[in-house]
Amino acid sequence: MFFILSKILSFLLLPLLYIFVLLVVAFFSKKPGLKRKCMAWGLALLWIFSAPLFLNLLAKGWDIAPAKLQPNKTYSAAIILGGFAGDGNTGKGAFNWAADRFIQGVLLQRTGRVKKIVISGGNGLLINNGFKEADWVKSQLTALQIPDSCILLENQSRNTLENASLTKALLIKNQQQGPYILVTSAFHMRRSLQIFKNRGIDVIPYPCNYLAGQGNISFFDLIPDAYVLNTWSIYIKEVIGFGVNYVTGKG
Repeated sequence: MFFILSKILSFLLLPLLYIFVLLVVAFFSKKPGLKRKCMAWGLALLWIFSAPLFLNLLAKGWDIAPAKLQPNKTYSAAIILGGFAGDGNTGKGAFNWAADRFIQGVLLQRTGRVKKIVISGGNGLLINNGFKEADWVKSQLTALQIPDSCILLENQSRNTLENASLTKALLIKNQQQGPYILVTSAFHMRRSLQIFKNRGIDVIPYPCNYLAGQGNISFFDLIPDAYVLNTWSIYIKEVIGFGVNYVTGKG
């Protein structure tokens, strides 16, 4: 039930949904006062949620900086959270815009910073299409000649809460000792740390796939960008999710 509610809430939190409603009301309303107010609010929100400035300010405060890894130390495992691959509309599998999670996890293993790679991810779609992210990712690791002995899979989780619970059980079963390096997108790291630490899993943040907040603020950050609208939706979901987990004791 919580999984379904979270999907519905994610849709209801889309800024573009409310901007669209305001502009539709402004277009069809026969009341001049309501028409002006809805048009003004709609355009104002459209600018706020499409100008990089405001998103970058949020990201600078929300994203967590990577922790410094101890020099010359090899950690037992890097936990790579799913969400960076899908069926690719063909059922064969494909990487998506968050593929930097995979890249950074592989680099940690290849450079000797971790012994094992833990892939945590099943199918997060509301209507499961049968695709198992972790299983497909394992095939990609095998193609890169990473031995099976260095790979641990958890292919049942649908969200971050399940990532943490099922990964903990997997680590205990395979007698892996922490601390572990947690690899996920920068926007997702704060909520992931909250959940993993709540489950008693000792993790070190290793954020990647930065979507915003990089570089200095400039005049161009005031110019609307369609990319920013979608990215706002991602951050809003994370902030609300963090708050809900805190209130409900899940994180």
